[in-house]
Amino acid sequence: MDIIQPDLQAYAERHTSEESPLLKKINRETYAHVTHPRMLSGQLQGRVLSMISCMIRPRRILEIGTYTGYSALCLSEGLQDSGKLITIDINEELHDRTTGYFREANLQHRIDYRMGDATLIVPQLKDKFDLVFIDADKENYAHYFDLVIDRVNLNGFIMADNVLWSGKVLEAETDKDTRAIVEFNAKVQRDKRVENVLLPVRDGIMLMRKVGE
Repeated sequence: MDIIQPDLQAYAERHTSEESPLLKKINRETYAHVTHPRMLSGQLQGRVLSMISCMIRPRRILEIGTYTGYSALCLSEGLQDSGKLITIDINEELHDRTTGYFREANLQHRIDYRMGDATLIVPQLKDKFDLVFIDADKENYAHYFDLVIDRVNLNGFIMADNVLWSGKVLEAETDKDTRAIVEFNAKVQRDKRVENVLLPVRDGIMLMRKVGE
C-alpha cells in the first residue's frame, strides 16, 4: 500500500508528529484483532488528515468509511468548538469497538456514528459540509462524489483515500476496484466544480476544493 521506499517512509514517519496515546492504542489493537488492518490510516496519513482539518477548521465533517475510528479521531482534531463529525460504516462487527474508542476520546457527543449503506444515508443528510473524507468501497467512489458534491459548501474540501491503489492505477490489466479508482480520478480531473491535487501520501489522497456549483 505504501508507494515510496520503506526507508523513506520510515524517515517521513520519524519526522512527523507522534500519534496520541489513544491513536497508538487503536493502531496496535487494530493490527492485533481486526481483519485487513492496513485499512487503518496510521501515523503519517493520520497526521496529514489532522493537519488539513486544523487548517480548514470545519464546522461539519462527513466521513464515508469509519473502520475502527482512527481517521475520524484525526479529522475531529480540527473541528470548531461547536462542530460535528458524521461518520458512516456498514460493518456492524466493528461498532462496539469503534464506539468505545470514541467514548475514550470523550467525543461521543461530537461524532455521529451511523451504521448502514452510505449510498442510502448520505441523501438523507440535511447538513452542509466543510470537509468530506471518502474511504470506503472503491466501486462506489464516483457515486459517493456525486452524492456529496452538492452537500459541500463553496470552498469546502473533499478528500478521497487510496487513489493510487498500490500503484495499480498504472497497470494495463486491472481488476474492478482499480478500474473504479482510475475512473474516479479521471472524473475528478474533468469536473470544473473542483480544483484538485493528487497527493502521493501513503496510498494516495485526492484533495479537492469546491470552487463552483
